[in-house]
Amino acid sequence: MQTPLGPALLQAVPRDGLSVAADISIVIVAVAVVVLAIVATYVLLRVNRVVGQVGGSVRQNLGPVSERARGIAENVEVITRTLRGDIERLNESVTSVTDGLKLASERMEERIEDFNALMEVVQEEAEDVFIDTAATVRGVRAGARSIAGGRRRAPAVEEPAEELDAPEEPEAAADELPADPESERAGALAAKGG
Repeated sequence: MQTPLGPALLQAVPRDGLSVAADISIVIVAVAVVVLAIVATYVLLRVNRVVGQVGGSVRQNLGPVSERARGIAENVEVITRTLRGDIERLNESVTSVTDGLKLASERMEERIEDFNALMEVVQEEAEDVFIDTAATVRGVRAGARSIAGGRRRAPAVEEPAEELDAPEEPEAAADELPADPESERAGALAAKGG
């Protein structure tokens, strides 16, 4: 059975761990507030029940019981003030936790950006080193070939047709990398000197 929200859910943006952690903390805070509201409601219902019982007793014994009812009402007022203060402090705590999570998220994003920039620099440097190494190896090979070619002094022989038509091997592709000028000069000097 397909739901109309199916395609919309498939297009949801993937979320990172920090946003999931922030959502979880908000849910935890919301659950804590709901639990406190339930406890406050329970306390208020019990107080209401006590006040109702006291009211019935007052009707029976108006004299000394009315004094007790005043004391209970004062206690209920103190409890209500205490609960209000606790809820306000909880709200302030939730706000400070949320602010702390936002600050931590911003700092984490900055650190990730710095790390990504560092990795880009490291990658560029590594690529430069690999290219320079390949160019040096190419120059050394060219020099070695020219030195080895100079020792033989054989008459110029054309290469067989099968070597000319053969596809390039990966080693030959490595020779295609640009060589630095010093390697080319060393190869040229070796060819002239041989």
